[in-house]
Amino acid sequence: MTVLAETPLLPVRALTVLQPLGWLERAWHDIRAVPGPAFAHGVVLALAGWALMALAGQRFWVLAGALSGFLLVAPILATGLYALSRALERGEPAGWSTVWSVWRSADRRFVAFGVLLALAGTGWVVVSAALIVLFAPAPVETPVDFLRLVVANRASWLFEGWMALGGLLAVPVFASTVVALPLMLDRPVGLWSAVLTSWRTVLENPAPMALWAALLLGFTLLGLGSLLIGLVAVVPMLGHASWYAYRDLVGAATTPAGDRLR
Repeated sequence: MTVLAETPLLPVRALTVLQPLGWLERAWHDIRAVPGPAFAHGVVLALAGWALMALAGQRFWVLAGALSGFLLVAPILATGLYALSRALERGEPAGWSTVWSVWRSADRRFVAFGVLLALAGTGWVVVSAALIVLFAPAPVETPVDFLRLVVANRASWLFEGWMALGGLLAVPVFASTVVALPLMLDRPVGLWSAVLTSWRTVLENPAPMALWAALLLGFTLLGLGSLLIGLVAVVPMLGHASWYAYRDLVGAATTPAGDRLR
């Protein structure tokens, strides 16, 4: 039986401001090495997004929150990508079996974290829908309605309020997840120790992590703005890059033999 370490005192490394750009470059090396499993993660999230769009129908006031809330859960869905990057870095076989072994383990830490992220996403969907329904000057049923009645409506601060509340939720979720999931995959640490370590990486590296958050947001918006097709490439890129964020910020449990990145 694995004993989980609850110490929050894992060392956190200092980053240079532009270091997150290197994580994207290293991510593409991994995608080229295992393109099938990597892009499959993007396909799954794109299909899930299209399913949300189909279910929402003409109720864009729900869809706006549902899509953004769905993305809050994306880090847990990318766990297989972290496992692929770890295997490649160690020089181990990496493929579909690597991904399957992670999900088959049904690790309680990931299950608990997934539930917490799902609750956060659901909460945002409810708050987002309530804001739009209560304060939009007319029903918001289509993307054009959202742009016209919410984004471009200069008679109210609805869009600014919607963005501000979304940011208030996104910031703690980002800080809690930025290295927590790769850390739990790589080491037998408890959930709260992983989350606390994740927060410390953000607090001790504010400028690089602000850049990383901006990159995550920018690429995600590109994926959404392409009718979700771009998520097929964006999801594996950001997922693999998140493993290297963990590696540079905290370090792996063991240094891989013949580490090709150091």
